[in-house]
Amino acid sequence: MEMFEGQSCLISSAYMTHHLLERTSNKRSLGVLSGEQTEIADRNQGRPSKTLKLASSCTPQSDCSESNNLISEIGRDNSISCIIRCSRSDYGALASVNRGFCSLIRSGEIFRLRRMNGMAEHWVYFSCNINEWVAYDPYRARWITLPGMPPNDSFMFSDKESLAVGTELLVFGREFFAHIVLRYSILTNSWSPGVGMNLPRCLFGSASFGEKAIIAGGSDAGGVVVSSAELYNSKTRTWTTLPSMHKPRKMCSGVFMDRKFYVIGGISNNSELLPCGEEFDPENGTWRLIPNMSLGLNGVDGAPPLVAVVDNELYAAHYACQEVRKYDKERNAWITLGRLPERPASVNGWGLAFRACGERLVVIGGPRALGGGVIELNSWIPNEGEAPQWNIIARKQSGSFVYNCAVMSC
Repeated sequence: MEMFEGQSCLISSAYMTHHLLERTSNKRSLGVLSGEQTEIADRNQGRPSKTLKLASSCTPQSDCSESNNLISEIGRDNSISCIIRCSRSDYGALASVNRGFCSLIRSGEIFRLRRMNGMAEHWVYFSCNINEWVAYDPYRARWITLPGMPPNDSFMFSDKESLAVGTELLVFGREFFAHIVLRYSILTNSWSPGVGMNLPRCLFGSASFGEKAIIAGGSDAGGVVVSSAELYNSKTRTWTTLPSMHKPRKMCSGVFMDRKFYVIGGISNNSELLPCGEEFDPENGTWRLIPNMSLGLNGVDGAPPLVAVVDNELYAAHYACQEVRKYDKERNAWITLGRLPERPASVNGWGLAFRACGERLVVIGGPRALGGGVIELNSWIPNEGEAPQWNIIARKQSGSFVYNCAVMSC
């Protein structure tokens, strides 16, 4: 993370965190992730060693004397300069310092300031059990259990897509004959109805960039494969229709790379596998067709291409060959780098997650097991010229089939 210049640099984030947490020791904790159930995971065994519950709201008794300056000794600007360096994990406790901190955090303003200054933590959110979501914080090696999704049998058993954008996790599914969206906010630690797309759909490709996300393609309520695309603004919670792609496609994947949005692979209306990709330039609002961009990455009966971008380089998990591949932009070709982790299993790519998490690639899945199961997070930081060296960074008793997965960066 970048460091700021000026007087605020003299105050370390470590001291800041210690100072503020010490002040909250006799106060009721609340915060951004109010009510979260948190486990500190053993890196080798994944066993919880501590559980913490945070309260649900600001207390009227909160000290207001420092609300404007946040920390009066150093002033508001320096206070903010320090708090944006603190871990997201500490924001629940920091919000109980006074009403100023509470407002700064619960309004989401602190996350906007972090984005402006190039600061973000990348947490992995995924579901291995129907209607249950957990998150993993790789910076503190913590598992976080999210509140249960609202009970809805029809939604529960429908195909679902997920997308993390800004401070929200969006889960798309069906309720009887209509597509619906459920929205989880880290600011309130709760689920609520999300805003539906202009053209509701499923089986689309998507990716996020800061507070905005783009979805493209998919299948509408009547099962028709579409070429349309939409942009979601999490700040205003609105959808804007974008120009349509060259080809209708579903079961495709989406990524942002070099400030452009890419749709990779997919299946056409006549169930034809599409080896081409498409590039959308948000600045001029145009699509460019890229022949053979996803050639060989997946089959008609397999999962959409498992792709992820780290440092503006595109990688793919070839589940049939158990290989990691890198996209050569100049040659429009895929280069094999090495092997995927051995233990995670999949069914034609289903049940396995392949994501970018900051500077690292992560593979999330578990070995096939009868009865109980375990989920493992494997991590590798790509380095030019080196074959993948996977490390298990977390393990948890859970179902071993990943239904949905998203990485939230804020």
